Amino acid sequence: MSVGDDDGYVVSYRGEVVENRHKVHASVVDATGRLLFHVGDPSRITLARSAAKPAQTLAVLETGAFERFNLDYAELALMCASHSSEERHITRANSMLAKVQAKEDDLRCGGHPALSASVNHDWTRRGYSPTAICNNCSGKHVGMLAGTKAIGADLLTYHQPTHPLQLRVKRVFEELCDLRADDVSWCIDGCNLPAPAIPLHSLGRVYATLAAAADQAEKNASATARTRDLDRIFRAMTRYPELVGGNGRFCTVLMNAFQGRLMGKLGADGCYGIGIRASEQTAQLGAIGAVGISVKIEDGNIGILYSATIEILEQLGIRPPELCSAIVDCHRPSNVNTAGIVTGRVIPAFKLRAAI
Repeated sequence: MSVGDDDGYVVSYRGEVVENRHKVHASVVDATGRLLFHVGDPSRITLARSAAKPAQTLAVLETGAFERFNLDYAELALMCASHSSEERHITRANSMLAKVQAKEDDLRCGGHPALSASVNHDWTRRGYSPTAICNNCSGKHVGMLAGTKAIGADLLTYHQPTHPLQLRVKRVFEELCDLRADDVSWCIDGCNLPAPAIPLHSLGRVYATLAAAADQAEKNASATARTRDLDRIFRAMTRYPELVGGNGRFCTVLMNAFQGRLMGKLGADGCYGIGIRASEQTAQLGAIGAVGISVKIEDGNIGILYSATIEILEQLGIRPPELCSAIVDCHRPSNVNTAGIVTGRVIPAFKLRAAI
């Protein structure tokens, strides 16, 4: 699926002067994996980071841990989350630990400042030092503990690349991408778990598969076990978007706006994945079934990533039922200085190209 590069950028201005040009790479694929549109290099090898969480969660579901530990859809959403460490997130993660009969000391992720400025302000005021349960990936890690217990493997080393659970995660991820093991590179993520690097369009395929599963499970009572598990993940994230992100976070705002039609997940350093259920709009794009979108900003800028992601949806004609001011603000944000004066603007200056 090699396609030539182009000059796709999001441009930030200070006054009328170009201050920064942020290179955009993106792919739009359908449920068959066929490339429909692109900007930049849709084959760019990209670390999925936390955008891989829904696929990692599938591997946990396939151990039987969901049923064994009586987990629910809200907890499944938290397993896919990069949460804001709000009280509801920490409370839910602790509840999961209790169900799994594990303790915080079993988590192999460290604490870090919250992704929420208001949470950080509260922690600073109280003199609180965040621990592992506060990690934005704590839900995923508790899920990994559940999966490890379900297969009877060693709990202390669940995070290591050669652990039986991580080998399952690798296999499941490769299958969802329709790639061979040699085509996927693995690094260590910020939360201390393996993170995959793949062609960008392969990440889009994962998200198209997730959305397609929601369509298939709704229509077909005899759907495969994997399809039902993928549908669970899609529905958990879209039912509980506040657990996937948090107050004011882009993933939460986006999924709330689309009311179950679309799932989205951030990956660190400028990566994003979106799965869109099949509709008349997706059919008009030439898609067979659901659509997956994957985006990477070359310099890792998250605000620019959100601007580019909304612009891609706009160019595809994929719009929420009602206009959402938070999404509008993310699309073409103003740059404001410390005195509250608007000093510039952000303009998505790229056009999607139809695949050849």
